[in-house]
Amino acid sequence: NGPQPLGAGGAAMVFEESVVLDRPFDEVLAKVKTEFAAAGFGTLTEIDLQRTLHDKIGKEMDRYVIVGACNPKLAAAALDAEPLIGVLLPCNVIVREVDGQVSVDAMDPGLMATMTGEASVEPVAAEARELINGALRRIAA
Repeated sequence: NGPQPLGAGGAAMVFEESVVLDRPFDEVLAKVKTEFAAAGFGTLTEIDLQRTLHDKIGKEMDRYVIVGACNPKLAAAALDAEPLIGVLLPCNVIVREVDGQVSVDAMDPGLMATMTGEASVEPVAAEARELINGALRRIAA
């Protein structure tokens, strides 16, 4: 059961693609970084939200890590098309515990084209979507 194409869904706006795995959290997190790197996305940030919220406000929650991934070629093309698109960068990938399993969720880059209304962003978003879907398929394999 691999990922559905980004942007597929029912009446509600789908803004992410997800795969749910029955594997150890740390193994999945490492695989996310490896497979996104293989698709040309470097890891710019890694935020351990569980630890941060616990340390700052004492909140208890399941493991939740946000990986800020960036494909420099695609980021440059998107910025050339729309300089303000930087507010939507980098591509965030979430690795989180859900009911004893691990969910990997990635933002649909098509949202960037939708939100900016800039047609020249669409081919960049389509290429990013293809690369992200490929990474998610390999993570789920």
